[in-house]
Amino acid sequence: MVSDRQMPTVLRVQYLPKMLLTALKKTKRDFVELVPDLMVEIKSKSDRIKPLEEKIQLFFQLGSEVGILIDPDKLTVTVYPINQASVVLHNGLTLPDLLPGWELAVSELWPPEFE
Repeated sequence: MVSDRQMPTVLRVQYLPKMLLTALKKTKRDFVELVPDLMVEIKSKSDRIKPLEEKIQLFFQLGSEVGILIDPDKLTVTVYPINQASVVLHNGLTLPDLLPGWELAVSELWPPEFE
């Protein structure tokens, strides 16, 4: 079960093109209600994986298309495409449907090791 603290309610947007802003539903506050196509969770030392996976599923119910879970303890990145099996990555991260041409070496996510 996802707690109220974890429940995504609103994504605050700093900048949107003027055309898009006019098409969005007006709200009583200074921000719009949006659900991102891509959501990313970074596991902290005290987090457990299952609640983070549940949060990703909640974002899918709200309209997100892809979830990414970064686990610094295991040095893995898991991609959760909606309605597909998750994929654990150890090398390169790409999201061709959402970010064509973008790629990130998974090793760049981890802090450098000093001798």
